[in-house]
Amino acid sequence: MSAGVPGAFVAVKAIPGGWIRTVLACAAEPPLADGDLVVVQTDSGPALASVVARPLVILNHHPLSEQGPRMLRRASGQDQALRARHELREREAFRLCVMKIRERGLAMKLARVEQLFDGSRLVFSFTSEERVDFRELVRELASEFKTRIELRQIGVRDEARLLSGYGTCGRPLCCSSWLKSFEPVSIKMAKQQDLALNPSRLSGLCGRLKCCLRYELNHGGAPARRDEPYPGSSGDGA
Repeated sequence: MSAGVPGAFVAVKAIPGGWIRTVLACAAEPPLADGDLVVVQTDSGPALASVVARPLVILNHHPLSEQGPRMLRRASGQDQALRARHELREREAFRLCVMKIRERGLAMKLARVEQLFDGSRLVFSFTSEERVDFRELVRELASEFKTRIELRQIGVRDEARLLSGYGTCGRPLCCSSWLKSFEPVSIKMAKQQDLALNPSRLSGLCGRLKCCLRYELNHGGAPARRDEPYPGSSGDGA
């Protein structure tokens, strides 16, 4: 079904990078194409997203629901200008937060700052190997930016998804291009595929075992077709 037909589903990726979801599309003229910017309604409010390549492949791996997120409209020039202003604020918030983290000697690594599309809050995503008391940091950031502040601790796999990059296969990371959730991966999966147990070859950019060890096991380890960048590829899952 065309993405421009009411009732059709289309796969979209959040801007800035992060989640990939299937959304119920609204009528669009001309029909939506790969890379088109749209505004979607999520549980956190409206968000800017781009239509992703090969949506049918992703749709096959994402559950569809009429009650799920919906596309509100094709993004206008005003929407894109608003996103540009948000990017400036995110860069400034990132710089200031890193400075305050260093001043306080907090054992945390800031991964990304996101200004929600509706301007309701700034979300600071960070990684840490221990519990961090960031209450004073939140108060300082709220005083500086005059908005609601949310500090969100994430894992190293989530960090790789947010920052994106390229795997040893030369393709964009699976977790940032099509993979919806992280499934457990074990070294046993590499053994069952007769792979050399070399940590540097089996680990993704996140330092954890590659997600493709799991789904390539289910596909018999068959090599991917060059025109198929989704399940069955040999990309780093995270």
